[in-house]
Amino acid sequence: MHGLGADEVIDYTTADFAEVLTGYDVVLDSLGGPNLEKSLTVLKPGGLAISVVGPPDPAFARQLGQPLLAPVMWLLSRKIRNRATKLGVRYSFFFMSANGAQLAHLATLYENKTLRPVLDRTFDFELTLDAMAYVEQGRANGKVVITR
Repeated sequence: MHGLGADEVIDYTTADFAEVLTGYDVVLDSLGGPNLEKSLTVLKPGGLAISVVGPPDPAFARQLGQPLLAPVMWLLSRKIRNRATKLGVRYSFFFMSANGAQLAHLATLYENKTLRPVLDRTFDFELTLDAMAYVEQGRANGKVVITR
């Protein structure tokens, strides 16, 4: 992982990142739940935790152009926002959506080797269920690809 530009590599099977890391400006959470709550603790005051799987916040309702959903989103994200406030940090939900122009830009970055995806394993299409089981184990060290 150092070869990919990581300043620090933590083996999640032997260490808890929340006990090792501290003082970060931003955390991008892709697991949610307890992992998101622990992510708040590694931020410095004023830091920001962004989750792509955590509870949607009121800003997301406004982003969707659905301000009437804001109270619902407020309730859904209340626990994590309160925890963030107590720690002096912020929480935001980020909704990912497909965008042709952005995907074309990513393709260019990939082609000129600026973007280097990490592939863990490749499975034939017939082994899709095996691939899903492998991903659910949470031990993939990169992307899992299914080919035809």
